[in-house]
Amino acid sequence: MYKEIKGQLTAGDAKYAIVVSRFNEFITSKLLGGAIDCLQRHGASDDQITVVWVPGAIEITVAAKKVAESGNFDAVICLGAVIRGQTSHYDYVCQQISRGVGQINYDAGVPAIFGVLTVETIEQAVERAGTKQGNAGASAAMSAMEMVNVLGQL
Repeated sequence: MYKEIKGQLTAGDAKYAIVVSRFNEFITSKLLGGAIDCLQRHGASDDQITVVWVPGAIEITVAAKKVAESGNFDAVICLGAVIRGQTSHYDYVCQQISRGVGQINYDAGVPAIFGVLTVETIEQAVERAGTKQGNAGASAAMSAMEMVNVLGQL
């Protein structure tokens, strides 16, 4: 018989950091609201949640790494919105942020959750920030809670 380990969707007594980009704040503020609401609905109090604002998506990784390595948090939720423009800048930013968040998981051993929208249009960003396709910030918060619970069982 095998043993099965599943994460539960409860905030428990874990500490969550949310690193959020100020660039495209009209979208990222909605992601942040979704993440906080989700954590609170699952039992987190205000003192379990710390929000760190950074200028843009590319700066998320340095702040998230510092937070993860601090030992003060059980998970880091990374939120941003990168919307394709007319230059290749979008590709470079998306590549660096996804690689950086993944690297934090390897290096720090603290779940770093990728809640950064990488979309083609503003309409797609709006859809993922709480309209047609739910709220990606809330989804990231659920992933954070589940990973904290899974790691707590290992």
